[in-house]
Amino acid sequence: MSELFVLQPSLKGELIDLRPLQPNDWGDLFALASDPLIWEQHPENDRYKEEVFKVYFAEALQSGGAFVILERKSDQVIGSTRFYGHSPDKSEVEIGWTFLARKYWGGLYNSELKDLMLTHAFRYVDRVVFYVGENNIRSQKATEKIGAIKDGLVSKTYRNGRRSRNIRYVVHKPAIV
Repeated sequence: MSELFVLQPSLKGELIDLRPLQPNDWGDLFALASDPLIWEQHPENDRYKEEVFKVYFAEALQSGGAFVILERKSDQVIGSTRFYGHSPDKSEVEIGWTFLARKYWGGLYNSELKDLMLTHAFRYVDRVVFYVGENNIRSQKATEKIGAIKDGLVSKTYRNGRRSRNIRYVVHKPAIV
């Protein structure tokens, strides 16, 4: 797997498209992210506040791996996600910082989102990692629903200075039959 990992491809599904995050996506994304219920179980549960989301958004742009998620039929922004922490030596990459507008919770959209990202990632790596807050039951269930396996606990420090335990999940590249 010597090919360089393309962190921000345009990915197309039946329900959604992913395209690289751009500075002019701020308004649409903050309009979604300003819903406190999206963040209530997240370790950084004040991300709905503009000053906090500005940091999240700036870091997303700087990461070089962030996307906006567009619903295909309406061409409306419905969330964001990113690839992060690509490690060629470990043959892994992280998928995270994902959020969807509540209207799109509960199944098909997140499933297609993760399928698009996993399919792309497995062109370059053998493992995809997810970190989910220990108290974020909703995201844990969604991560397990896509076949991720718990692989330990890690402590992370968030922008708000709060340390939080996160469950590390892993999805391994399927064996070619």
